Amino acid sequence: MLVSGVAHAAHGGAAKKHGKKSKAQSSKVVAAASAERTVKRVMMVNGKRKVVYQRMMVAAPAVPTMGDLAGLSQTHDPLDLKSNVALVLDQSNAEVLFEKNSDVALPIASITKMMTGLVVVEAGQDMDEVLTVTDEDVDREKFSSSRLKVGSKLTRANMLHIALMSSENRAASALGRHYPGGKPAFVEAMNAKARELGMTDTHYVDSSGLSKMNVASARDLAKLAMAAYQQPLLRQYSTDVKAIVEANGKPMQFGTTNHLVASPDWSIGLQKTGFINEAGRCLMMQAVIEGRAVIMVFLDSKGKQARAADAGRMRKWLEALKPAALSSPSYSTGM
Repeated sequence: MLVSGVAHAAHGGAAKKHGKKSKAQSSKVVAAASAERTVKRVMMVNGKRKVVYQRMMVAAPAVPTMGDLAGLSQTHDPLDLKSNVALVLDQSNAEVLFEKNSDVALPIASITKMMTGLVVVEAGQDMDEVLTVTDEDVDREKFSSSRLKVGSKLTRANMLHIALMSSENRAASALGRHYPGGKPAFVEAMNAKARELGMTDTHYVDSSGLSKMNVASARDLAKLAMAAYQQPLLRQYSTDVKAIVEANGKPMQFGTTNHLVASPDWSIGLQKTGFINEAGRCLMMQAVIEGRAVIMVFLDSKGKQARAADAGRMRKWLEALKPAALSSPSYSTGM
């Protein structure tokens, strides 16, 4: 099932064009101004009554995700997960251990980059070839920031590394643009691979995941994780905590977007995070828990730490169960 709706707030940093503020910047300024109000307070200072006026910030209402608009937040589960969608599979036999709205196709944000990586690796392109970031790689949809300036030159390997580890959007865009036939051919290759893997609820329109039109179900993403895990380079690049790469011959240090990979409590073999307003916080990963390799997918989590916290709840739940009871009931909206 494909969920669609109207998106509102833009994600990421603002952009400047021709020395003027972009529309995204202007709208943020207006929103900030409207969120202020003045409060009158009476204070006693040295025994004298003094009136002061303080500016107070009023929190803006949360922007509903596609999952919220589809009513998925009404689905309850025994672990009280903050993710609208969750799926856990036994990697060895694809047995479903936990399920919540796993058949609903939603925006997947930067989890898209794992398919980008899989297409690049399977295409056998020269990993030492130097690629250049151009104006075409600048994000004009979400106005997200990037440490890669236009004109930056990195090897394909380094582009792939920071796209998976640090979710670098311009790197992911450059990877697609330097594919034979350019971005259109690359996106077609992504969709063709999805069809090959049986990802029937999946559709891609770009290589970065910035568009809300990149959608997939949790069941589809589990299939992607299974396939991507077969590629050692994707395992390595996605689970590095930090790395120094050369851009224009100068070293730049990048770090992971998933702090769990650095935790001694976790054994993670593959991972990718994602976020845009329409998708919420997303996480896909392979991990070993109590000697069992599992695939975990969490979509549409609320709050920066929610997806990691949900993964922690799921791990404790799996650790507490006896092997015979590991097959759990499903929690679904029936959509």
